[in-house]
Amino acid sequence: MPNIDVNLETAKSLGLLADEFESIRKILGRLPNFTELSIFSVMWSEHASYKNSIKWLKTLPREGSQILKGAGEENAGLVDLGDGLACAFKIESHNHPCAVEPYQGAATGVGGINRDIFTMGARPIAQLNSLRFGNLSLDRTKWLMKGIVRGIGDYGNSFGVPVVAGEVFFDDSYNSNPIVNAMSVGIVKKDRLISATARGTGNPVFIIGSSTGKDGIHGATFASADLHENSADDIPSVQVGDPFQEKKLLEATLKLNKAGVIIGMQDMGAAGIICSTSEMSARGKCGMKIWLDKVPLRQQNIDAWEILLSESQERMLLVSEKGKEEIVNNILGKWDLNSVQIGEVIDEDRLYFYMGDQLVADVPASDLVLGGGAPVYDREFSEPAYIADIKKFSIDNIIEPESLKEVAWFLLKQPNLASKRWVIEQYDTMVGTANLTTNFPAGAGVVNLKGTNKALALTVDCNPRYVHANPEMGTSIAVAEAARNIVCAGGKPVAITNCLNFGNPYNPEVFWQFKEAVKGMGNACRIFGTPVTGGNVSFYNQTSIGNKVEPVYPTPTIGMLGIIEDKNHIMSLSFKNKGNMIYLIGESKNDISSSEYLISYHKIINSPTPWFDFDFELRLHQVISELIRHNLVNSVHDISDGGLFMTLLESSIQFSLGFDITSDAEIRADAFLFGESQGRVIVTVTPHRENEFIDFMIDKKFPFSTLGHVTRGEMRVDDESYGFIEDAKRDYLKAIESMIE
Repeated sequence: MPNIDVNLETAKSLGLLADEFESIRKILGRLPNFTELSIFSVMWSEHASYKNSIKWLKTLPREGSQILKGAGEENAGLVDLGDGLACAFKIESHNHPCAVEPYQGAATGVGGINRDIFTMGARPIAQLNSLRFGNLSLDRTKWLMKGIVRGIGDYGNSFGVPVVAGEVFFDDSYNSNPIVNAMSVGIVKKDRLISATARGTGNPVFIIGSSTGKDGIHGATFASADLHENSADDIPSVQVGDPFQEKKLLEATLKLNKAGVIIGMQDMGAAGIICSTSEMSARGKCGMKIWLDKVPLRQQNIDAWEILLSESQERMLLVSEKGKEEIVNNILGKWDLNSVQIGEVIDEDRLYFYMGDQLVADVPASDLVLGGGAPVYDREFSEPAYIADIKKFSIDNIIEPESLKEVAWFLLKQPNLASKRWVIEQYDTMVGTANLTTNFPAGAGVVNLKGTNKALALTVDCNPRYVHANPEMGTSIAVAEAARNIVCAGGKPVAITNCLNFGNPYNPEVFWQFKEAVKGMGNACRIFGTPVTGGNVSFYNQTSIGNKVEPVYPTPTIGMLGIIEDKNHIMSLSFKNKGNMIYLIGESKNDISSSEYLISYHKIINSPTPWFDFDFELRLHQVISELIRHNLVNSVHDISDGGLFMTLLESSIQFSLGFDITSDAEIRADAFLFGESQGRVIVTVTPHRENEFIDFMIDKKFPFSTLGHVTRGEMRVDDESYGFIEDAKRDYLKAIESMIE
C-alpha cells in the first residue's frame, strides 16, 4: 500500500469535495486509507455517479411496451424485436481522452461501447458515431480529426462490425475539446441475455481477457474535470486498445454464454475492477472478496490501488456457477485469453480487497454506487446572457443576396454540409453483410435482421447550434429529426439512447442549458413514443486558457432505434428516374434562423431555433409512413441542415440526376432554398402513381405542394440554371478532403 498521508488536501487532489470527504469518513467510521480514498474518488466522480445530473435524468420517460431493460438496469438498453430477438444498444462519450490522444482515445471508445453490448450476450452488428470538431482550417483540428477517425476505423474494422450511420459537425466551440460519441447495436436471443449482476454465495469471480497495466488509471476522474493547457500531461489516463483481443473476447464470452456457465458479467470500463465489482455486487445485494495479487499483470511495480483503478481494455469481470470453473478455463484457454479466479461472492454488503494476506481496502459496495451512498446534488442554474441577444434577431435585418446560385455553390462546399466521404471511406461499412444502405443511402442506417422479414433503422442526430439557441426546443428538434430519419427510411421509432455533452456543471449557465435540454428531450420522447433506455452524461467539455474558460456548444446527441417491419418498405433518399415529380410534404416558412446559411454566409451566430411544432411533426411522420407502406413514393428525404437545396442535391447525387423546381413566391427565396424550418420532407412520385398520391394527400388534409421534377442532370430553380450535378458532386465530395489533406 502506498505510504501517502490521507487528509482533506489528498481528497481534493483526487477530485473530491470537502463534504464528500467527510461523508466517506462517516460511511467507513474511520479515516480511509489512500486505496479506499481512490476508490471513492472514481466511483463518486461525475462520470461514474452522475451526481450532478441524476435528478434531471430521472424525469425522462423510461417505460415502453417493447422495453425489456431500461435506463440503469443493465450495461445497455434492451428492446424486444419480436421473433424471440432483442436489441441491445447504447451510446457513450470518449471526449477527454480524444482531446489529448485522439487515436487511442477514439479506438478505446469504440472498444468500450462494443463490450457494453456483448457483455449482455448480444453480438454487435452495427456501429454509429457522432463527431464534433473545431475549425477545420486549424492544424490542431486536422490532427484531432485524422487521429480520431483513424482510431475509430482501425478498431472497428479489425473488430469486424460495420459503421452504418453517423454525423460530423464543425464549430469553433470544439477547437480544443472534440466530442466523440460512439454507439453500438447488438442482437441477442431473449433467452440468452446475460445480466451484470453478482449472486450466489461462494460463486467464483473471474477476471477474463487481457492483462492489467497502468493505462487509464483515474480515467473516470480525468473525464470529470476541465481540460486545461497541461491536459496532455494526463496521458496515462488514456487507455490503449487491442481490437483483435476484443474480437477473441467477444467470441469466447458468447461461447461461455452458450455453455450456460455465466451467472453475471460486466465490462471493466471506466474505473476498472472497482466499478465492475461494486456495481455487480450492488445489483445482486451481495459483496465480494477479491485478491488483487491474482490479477494478471503486464508490468511490474503496480500498486493495489492502481490495479483496482486501471482501465486497461478488453477485460471482463465474470461470476460463474461454483463447480464450473474448469469449463470457464477451458473455453477461455482455447481463445488464448486470461481466465483467473480472483475472488468469490459473499453474503454481505462489503468489498474486501487483498494483496496476499494483507487487507488493503474494505468498503461497502452499495455506498459506492448511485442510489446508495453516492452524493446527489442540486446545482444552481441561470439563463445565459447571450439568450437576450438571440431574442433580438429579425430576418428583416438580413439582406437577401443578389445571386442565390452563388450562395448554393458556397454552401455545398461548407464542412458541415459537404460530403463526409473522407471519413466514411476509412470505415468498413460492409463487414458482416448486414448493412442494407451502403449502396442505397437512406435517411437512417438500415441493418438486416437475418432470418426475419424485419430490419433495424438506426440514426444519431443533434444540431448543437439549435440547442445553443434554445436548449429545450433544440433538443426536442434533435429527437424529432432522429424520428423523422427513421420514418423516412421506412421504420417506426422505438427508443433512444443519449449522450449529453456539456460544459462544467458548476457553471450556472451551463447547468441551465443541461436542465433545459433534458426537459426538451423528455417532452419529445413522450410525443414520439421513444422512451430513454440509457446513455451517458459528459460534463466538463471545455478548455481553460489562462483565466478564460469556454464551454463547447451544448450537444445532447440522440441515438435512436427504429424497426422496419417489412424489408420491402425500406426507402431510399435518392432520385430514381428522370421525369419523376418532386413534392414537398409540409410547409415552407419565412425562416432562416440558426441555419448554416445564416451562420456561414452572413456570419450571424446568434438567432433562434428554426420553426418547429410537435403536433405538425407527428402528423408528418404518420403521413410519410403511410405513403411508404402504400408504395406511393419512390424516394423520401427530410429537409434539415442546409435546407431544401442541400436536400435536393443529396437526393440527386447517387444516380447523377438533377432537379427543376419553382420557389414559393409567398416567402423569401433564400428562406425557401436554405432555411432549416422543421417538419418538411421531399418525396418523388412516378407519373403513373401521381393521381393516387394527390388523392391520398388531400384525404389526409396535410399540406403539400409541387416543387418540380427530376431532370437528367441539371439543377434549375425558377428557370435559372444552377449548374450540373456532376460539377456540384465533384465539389461536394472533395470539399473536406481538400481542406484536411
